[in-house]
Amino acid sequence: MKSRLNAILDALLPLFATLAALLVGAIMLIILDVNPLVAYGALLNGAFGSSNALAETLVKATPLLLVGLGICIAYRGNVINIGGEGQMIVGAIVATWFGLRYTNMPGWLMITLAMMLGALAGAVWGGIPGVLKAYFNVNEILSTVMMNAIAVQLLNFVLTGPMIDPIQSEKASQIPQTARLEEAYRLPRLVPTRLHLGALIAVGLAILVYFLLWRTTLGYRIRSVGQNKFASRYAGIKVERYIIIALMLSGALAGLAGVTQVYGVNFRMITDGSTSGFTGRAGYNGIVAALFGSLHPIITIPASILFGALLVGANTMQRVTQVPSALITALNGLVVVFVVSSEIWRKKRQQKRLTIAIEDQEFDEFSNEIPGHSVEEAS
Repeated sequence: MKSRLNAILDALLPLFATLAALLVGAIMLIILDVNPLVAYGALLNGAFGSSNALAETLVKATPLLLVGLGICIAYRGNVINIGGEGQMIVGAIVATWFGLRYTNMPGWLMITLAMMLGALAGAVWGGIPGVLKAYFNVNEILSTVMMNAIAVQLLNFVLTGPMIDPIQSEKASQIPQTARLEEAYRLPRLVPTRLHLGALIAVGLAILVYFLLWRTTLGYRIRSVGQNKFASRYAGIKVERYIIIALMLSGALAGLAGVTQVYGVNFRMITDGSTSGFTGRAGYNGIVAALFGSLHPIITIPASILFGALLVGANTMQRVTQVPSALITALNGLVVVFVVSSEIWRKKRQQKRLTIAIEDQEFDEFSNEIPGHSVEEAS
């Protein structure tokens, strides 16, 4: 019973962390002379108050889910992928170039090939830090972050040069954006809102990632390397190969997230010169969604929807209560900090329980070695 209660508490820690973050946010709202009930009511209404609001929440959740799934794979291989932003950008660049370059094929074929190319580009971008980690022991956190910076500069270059919208190239004040994709090359809308087929694709991939990790030899080897690379190498598993594969799969899913943003939402690439100008920080928020989902592909689905709701609802809350935009950023940051902290606390709790279990086992073995004495006497 105690172990079950501990497991339930571990699973609910991210939820408690989010509630704690919202409580701190409520104190900040009171200081600004804003009723927290009104503010959070506006947040909920903006995220779920209508079919259009719900659709916008799911649209925001789609790239978070795809990036989060990649984080789940990387984590099981004991590598950390902070490069979702760059992988999204590179995947979107390749897919957008393909959609604008080849305009004489059926829509379904174009969308399929664009998704495959975008995922491939993201995989290559994620595989570079994987190679550096596997063969040169370069810290993957640093390398993936630096790859983000390279991707941003690449984005700024192509959107102000080779891929700029021809209409913008003729203007004095050029907006860094590409031309729009043809209507036949856009992901189908599921309802008369902005919700597109990419949301269903993301859910389907979450199920596939679950089966990949826990029902296939590839997933077993990735998890084995993540648990103990030395034992894995002794068992004949090529550790370096699976470190690279974990980061490549993670990058592929992030690249696919970038494709869905272009082919399902914006129908073009546009930026303000920063990573968030195109991604909307989905590459970072997807990490938090994965942590909130206990780094499990299936649980990451509702976790992504929750964070999508926070992003959409926060904008409505700002309009209704007229709070500064900095407060919205702070509220999202509080959720991130509290959720990440809850994950650290969960690991410490698990380590403590494991230590106690080992000590109890050693004591039982010691007491059994004393003939004719009870456990109490041995103690």
